[in-house]
Amino acid sequence: MYYAWIFLFKYILFKLFLYICVNLKYIKMENQFQEKVFTPEELEVKRKEMLNFYNESKPYLTAQLEHEQLLFQIDEVRFKRTTVQMQYAMLMNQMENPGQAEDEDTDFPQPEQAPTARKLKK
Repeated sequence: MYYAWIFLFKYILFKLFLYICVNLKYIKMENQFQEKVFTPEELEVKRKEMLNFYNESKPYLTAQLEHEQLLFQIDEVRFKRTTVQMQYAMLMNQMENPGQAEDEDTDFPQPEQAPTARKLKK
């Protein structure tokens, strides 16, 4: 009977320890998200730090913008080249098999064309 009480006591201590550990995690998380009220001087310092950070980041962002624009231009040229190759292949197919060309639709939208606006029925 004595060992049963010891086991029960240790079990209760273990459960209490787990409960404290889990709740301590949430207590720490709540303390991190509490808003701090800044004085006007601290706000001015923070604004200057933010402005300095953004001004220092501009060269990197400019380089990234140029990189993304080049990637876009490459993709656009690839799309145009693939479209021309498909149109050429279909033209050659029509020349070789003139009877089958009547059933197929060969109009491909060009990349410069914008889709037309749809009109709703009343």
